Amino acid sequence: MSDTPGAAPVSFAEFPAVTTAEWQARLARDLKGQDPAVLRWPLPDGFSVEPFYHCEALAALGGPPAPLPHPVAPWLNVPTLTVAAGDGRAEIDQAAAALARGADGIHFVLTDASAFAVHYLAKQLPLARTYVGYTLTAGPEVLLSRLVDAAPGTALRGFLRFAPPPVPEGAALPDYRTALRRCVSLTTGMPDFRALAVNGAFFGNRGATATQQIAFSLNTAAALLAELPDENLPAAQVAAALHVHLVVTPSYFPEIAKLRALRRLWATLLHGFGLPADLNHRLRIHAATASWTQTTLDPHTNLLRHTTEAMSAVLGGADSLSVAPFDSLFAEANEFSTRLARNLSVLLREESGLGRVQDPAAGSYYLETLTDQLAREAWMHFQRLEAAGGLPKVRSQMQEEIKEVATETFRRIASGQQVVVGTNRFQNRDEQFSFHPKKLLRSAAFDVTRATYPTEVLRLATALHFERRERKSKRAAVVLLGTNTNQLIMDSFLNLLQPHERPEMAASHPPGTLSLLYSSPEEATLMYATPEQFQRFARFIYHIPAEKQVFVPPTLLSADLATLQEAVRVFGFQEMKVQGYTTEQVLARLQGR
Repeated sequence: MSDTPGAAPVSFAEFPAVTTAEWQARLARDLKGQDPAVLRWPLPDGFSVEPFYHCEALAALGGPPAPLPHPVAPWLNVPTLTVAAGDGRAEIDQAAAALARGADGIHFVLTDASAFAVHYLAKQLPLARTYVGYTLTAGPEVLLSRLVDAAPGTALRGFLRFAPPPVPEGAALPDYRTALRRCVSLTTGMPDFRALAVNGAFFGNRGATATQQIAFSLNTAAALLAELPDENLPAAQVAAALHVHLVVTPSYFPEIAKLRALRRLWATLLHGFGLPADLNHRLRIHAATASWTQTTLDPHTNLLRHTTEAMSAVLGGADSLSVAPFDSLFAEANEFSTRLARNLSVLLREESGLGRVQDPAAGSYYLETLTDQLAREAWMHFQRLEAAGGLPKVRSQMQEEIKEVATETFRRIASGQQVVVGTNRFQNRDEQFSFHPKKLLRSAAFDVTRATYPTEVLRLATALHFERRERKSKRAAVVLLGTNTNQLIMDSFLNLLQPHERPEMAASHPPGTLSLLYSSPEEATLMYATPEQFQRFARFIYHIPAEKQVFVPPTLLSADLATLQEAVRVFGFQEMKVQGYTTEQVLARLQGR
């Protein structure tokens, strides 16, 4: 789907050309008669990557595309700092230190934007030349107004990402149009600040495919372009204020192609709204390493994931990049992991030289084809959703599509079909956790949306169970393993047994039920319950009054043995039975005990 003029072909006359037929013959010889189709790589997007690509691939695209429009300057290294409480002065000081040590900007995630010390920020960081991003859940126009007042006459640089809390299923969506229009108005005349965010990272961090992330991001942008313009705010001004947030996973080449495909389709989208072509070049993409693929087990492997993710982001054309510390899932911010994360961009830019080339993927037979395939699939999906009414009407459909893909990923990881080093393959059996499993599972900040969560929580819960049994503790616990996770556990267990050892299995528990591990000093039992049963159980254990409508139970709930036993019975939890095996035997086999 090239929308740029063709470039002159590059010739290397000193190297003899190798035809497609010659490559195919060599492939057949090396495979010793096997079908070359075995080397195809099926992507979750619904198509496969071929074993090799030749110049005919570019011819099929209409010729070699010219580089995508992208700034010549390298990407900005923008670490993320979370302001969990208070006015953020400590985090602002940390930001100043980071900027002095290799960072090009800072991204603040604000729990309470109304308390953020904007005057202190303006004093410590010269906002006229410092790139600063802000993510917040409420009052975006209020924060921007305060920033403008704190730095009068200053053209801010950076971005604003408004990420309101999820709306419960069936509830009416709040109308944020007035607030967002005000954000655009406040930043008029600030060409280096983007006041409107397309939060594609939300989809990626819940397991969406590359195609879905692109399509859903375009649907979001289309909704903003359709809903925000009025007599005082032209569509071109809305488009100029937009930027896109994406996350990048370790799937190296598809992630490069994902960013490139989005940039191409952005031009198509703006053209569809009748907007000037020069706005295509104003798109800014902020990329971040994905929490979806980050792990708590063997956490140093996250350094390797983050390296490939960062490379994909910058080679794909990201304008700014945030790399998470490798231990951010369970550790407080610390200088060691923060410095490693910050220096990753510095190494890629200063030592690897990745910032010296404009669109380095341009002309690659493989990457150009992959970019085109992703763009075509994403555009068709975008059009289907728009034909169904677009956002917000198709919100539930998007959620169901992501849930389906995520569930398949959970299954593949649990069964070992998808390898996660340190989690389901090449585990460190003697790993000494640098966190307390019980404290982590009880924490409201523990990210339960990740791909490896069901596998991790089972291992952590198992470790706690055997520890509880050895200590002969007087308490018991119920651990939330996930939705329908018991079936994944059973499938993984059966795969470890010889066919003649495999027991007859009872019918699976009802779809949509929560999988639980009941653990006491005497026994461990896999159970299941409806979300409503578990919610009532958690409220009882923690004495949460009925008038408190919003309550998110922790992953681990514990109480004295008698209380928990009675609560499990009263609230109707059901046991998941495996004929001939106890739950402890199942867990021990899965954990290699």
